[in-house]
Amino acid sequence: MTQAASGRIHRIAGPTVIARGMRGARMYEVVRVGDAGLLGEVIRLDGEEAFIQAYEDTSGLTVGESVQRSGQPLTIELGPGLLGGIFDGVQRPLRVLEASAGPFIGKGLRAPTLDGDRKWDFTASRKAGETAESGDVIGSVSEGSGFEHLIMVPPGTAGRIARLESGKFTVHENIGELDDGRALRLSQRWPAKVPRPYGKKLDSSVPFVTGQRILDCLFPIALGGAACLPGGFGTGKTVLEQSLAKYSAADVIVYVGCGERGNEMTDVLTEFPELSDPRTGGSLMDRTVLVVNTSNMPVAAREASIYVGATIAEYFRDMGKAVAVMVDSTSRWAEALREISSRLEEMPGEEGYPTYLASRLASFYERAGIAQASGSPPRSGSVTIVGAVSPPGGDFSEPVTQSTMRVTGALWALDSSLAQRRHYPSLNWHRSYSLYQDALVGWQQENIRADWPEMRRRAAELLAKEAELQEVVQLVGPDALQDSDRLILESSRLIRDGFLQQNAMSANDASCSLPKQAGMLSLLLLFHELGSRALAAKARFDRILAMGEREDLLRLGEIPEKDFGAKAAELRSRMEAGFAALSDEGGRR
Repeated sequence: MTQAASGRIHRIAGPTVIARGMRGARMYEVVRVGDAGLLGEVIRLDGEEAFIQAYEDTSGLTVGESVQRSGQPLTIELGPGLLGGIFDGVQRPLRVLEASAGPFIGKGLRAPTLDGDRKWDFTASRKAGETAESGDVIGSVSEGSGFEHLIMVPPGTAGRIARLESGKFTVHENIGELDDGRALRLSQRWPAKVPRPYGKKLDSSVPFVTGQRILDCLFPIALGGAACLPGGFGTGKTVLEQSLAKYSAADVIVYVGCGERGNEMTDVLTEFPELSDPRTGGSLMDRTVLVVNTSNMPVAAREASIYVGATIAEYFRDMGKAVAVMVDSTSRWAEALREISSRLEEMPGEEGYPTYLASRLASFYERAGIAQASGSPPRSGSVTIVGAVSPPGGDFSEPVTQSTMRVTGALWALDSSLAQRRHYPSLNWHRSYSLYQDALVGWQQENIRADWPEMRRRAAELLAKEAELQEVVQLVGPDALQDSDRLILESSRLIRDGFLQQNAMSANDASCSLPKQAGMLSLLLLFHELGSRALAAKARFDRILAMGEREDLLRLGEIPEKDFGAKAAELRSRMEAGFAALSDEGGRR
């Protein structure tokens, strides 16, 4: 960090430090506060007086200590070594800090983000004399389990290549230079709160496959989309986001623990290294970046953490990768924003949140999308964002949930009553929605089944009719219903318990491929179709309830993928024969 100028501490108010003699300082400029060199950020300017939000505990600071300016905003380092990394909210490597100072982060600790000693085997793809534009790929490094890490010309840099060499280099050594003397390295830096440039945004017609049936079938989001995941305490937000990180079809996972409890992040830190990546067979951490900022860390670092995660995601997007960003949770981020705003004595908005809460949320979620990268060769990548929200008491009318719903394309609403019944994922299928479905129909018909949209519509109709009938059932009981309505209740129950519900602890049911989902749903809808025909042929409803195939339908998720085709065909044959026998029996009555 280059020193630009210095000031002196005039007043200390908790994590907020007021310094004088800061003429020339800029908003959001990073500074070092006090003799300990605490990291902080300028959040307000008043003449020569600067209000600084410290990223670290300010206890022990005294009036008169110096404040060193950097002349730069919060800037993060990008390059080989990010994958598998565990960083705090301002991208300090936690493993390195633990090795040097123990398990507790001391004040003013500094450590390079990327390992400056490790040598990477760089293979150049461009030659001296060629013109290099911003974003051009000039070579690659093999990282992790066969991950090809593309080395790109930093944004805003262009010129003719004077020298470029293949070989073993650290992230800070020069691998070449341009004709104007500017160095080319394996790493580059970028301001965290500024979106990285791209060629152009693209429309998405490809789904973000999650492996969760209720999401992929009823409420899918597009690759490069954004989803809001609100839910009260204990509804399974963290578990669902961890499942998405484990099983979703993404090349890179960026998991941002924003103000969550330390034990939840501990689960991530202990589980992910032990999980096998189904794509490569290696560790899941080989394609994961963790940004850890628990609830007992300073609020300013919590506020910065989601921008750090978004910038890392955009860096891999520029390589042409599909990146998934899991934020847990934006409510804690908004609380940090509220706390900072109150210390600045700004006019509060609803429930004390700053009036610019909605615009800040929008600026974050708009960093999602599919984009054609700058430079050559042509490539496109995506950033998909799933943001968990923790509304107090599960009240979705509170400001953070409402502001998030307005800027995201899908609502995955978690329900406490479903969670209490151990129904996982506990998504309320009547309250949730997706605005991406129409754009995904063509892909679904071509890659899953031609009748997939129709199957989805029929399943949704059965669930909606069940909700209407439940009101009658609560008044008069199920026996007062006609047999056709009782069949709707039974068919809906099978869809709820056999399709929408999954077992996160089961090796076969924790994640479900799209072909298996289509096969399961077609069998469940076939049960209702054959049952309706049997009732029309005067079959008795109690005979339908006595069919053993109903229990087989509930256990479809436990069938291994490799055996599902044969098992499904056998069950279909038994169902058709069983309902045909019931129809014949009804015809003889």
